[in-house]
Amino acid sequence: MTVLEGILLGVLQGLTEFLPVSSSGHLALAEHLLNARTPGVAFEVALHFATALAVLLFFRRRVAAVLGAMAAWVRQRVGLGRSGGGAPAEGAPGRPGLKGGRNEDARLGFHLMLGTVPAGVVGYLFEDAVERAFGDPRLVSALLIVTGLILWTTRYARGERRRHETWRDALAVGCAQAVAVLPGISRSGATIAAGIACGLERKKAAEFAFLLSVPIILGASFVSLGDAAAGGASLGIAGVAGVVAAFCVALPSIAVLMKVVTAGGLHRFAYYCWAVGALGLVLTAVL
Repeated sequence: MTVLEGILLGVLQGLTEFLPVSSSGHLALAEHLLNARTPGVAFEVALHFATALAVLLFFRRRVAAVLGAMAAWVRQRVGLGRSGGGAPAEGAPGRPGLKGGRNEDARLGFHLMLGTVPAGVVGYLFEDAVERAFGDPRLVSALLIVTGLILWTTRYARGERRRHETWRDALAVGCAQAVAVLPGISRSGATIAAGIACGLERKKAAEFAFLLSVPIILGASFVSLGDAAAGGASLGIAGVAGVVAAFCVALPSIAVLMKVVTAGGLHRFAYYCWAVGALGLVLTAVL
């Protein structure tokens, strides 16, 4: 892989990982139609790590608040357990807890943990089936069309919007992320659409979807890291260039999508998904 190829792959990953057009679907179709070789496990892991790092940097204040609130909640619970109880502190109704915004941050953290479970279970139980799906370009193309339909439904979201997610919302969005392990189903598109369908504010739905992507991306990366290390794989200069490119492109991609979602324009990406999916079906039938 040349430096230019590494940069191009990094740019593609940075753009499609968060824009609701399915990075895995684009990669699978490109490999089939162009007869391209995969860049290797180490490079793929590094690209995903770069995009997860971009999310952490973009939402750094929110992430710091969530981690701090969860740590405080745990310390408080441990302290109460050691002291044998006591009068309830202010916070969660009827039980000792944190005050105000910190309680909301801690709740968001635990909801993110809950929302990560479905994708983790599906990835573990159906890993072989998902890998086989990557080798079926017609299925990938059809699922891109399905992604377009999912995005189109957000156009009709009406009614009062909520600013805070419930555990049911977290589980519903987590199930959408689990479905998105299939190539052609956009993770960001499916999870944001699920949040909007649950009644969350568009901006809140997008924030929750982005934060929810971090544990599953990092988890999958660490699992694949063992394979890369066992094979003695290394990035090289081209790989490093691709990782830097992915990170640099991912940051503005997140910002753009946040603005698009807040403005109610997520459904516009449906046209692109339909076009690419239809083109993929035609090309795979002809070639």
